[in-house]
Amino acid sequence: MNKAFVKETDAADADEDDVAAPALPVGSKNYMTPAGYAQLDAEFNHLWKNERPKLVETISWAASNGDRSENGDYIYGKKRLREVDRRIRFLSKRLEHAEVVDPATREDTDQVFFGATVTVADQDGRESTYAIVGTDEADAGRGRIAWISPMARALLKAREGDTVSVQTPDGRREVEIVEVRYQAID
Repeated sequence: MNKAFVKETDAADADEDDVAAPALPVGSKNYMTPAGYAQLDAEFNHLWKNERPKLVETISWAASNGDRSENGDYIYGKKRLREVDRRIRFLSKRLEHAEVVDPATREDTDQVFFGATVTVADQDGRESTYAIVGTDEADAGRGRIAWISPMARALLKAREGDTVSVQTPDGRREVEIVEVRYQAID
């Protein structure tokens, strides 16, 4: 289809939703920890109750000034409002389909499930610790990996003492599960 016949907002909405967070596997739930849910809910409430009303007020004021074609406040305000509305829609969908799982309430087990904090050792004996969290809470710098990541998928359902194989950009890697614990993830 010719690009001239595609609404600009539709293309922008589709692109934004696709890059905001990794897509979940078809038919799966959007697992989250309580802290991850609270963080998304706080962002949603801030955008809906604070930022959006201020933007609408600014846009209304700018529109009342007359010529909108060269009105920077109006043009920028409308663009920012579209971005905020797009983010609100995204957060609303993510929160609506969220399945909150609290790892702190999990029974003591040596098997890896969502919410587990897992310590692994590679062939050289270097240890790394990962918390398996939801896709919206993943932060590799803090040792939080999404449950759909290759490392988490390799670890899920394994037990302490097991050795699992993980496909990394550098090739296949073997890691041994040293410890599995369940605790609150902030």
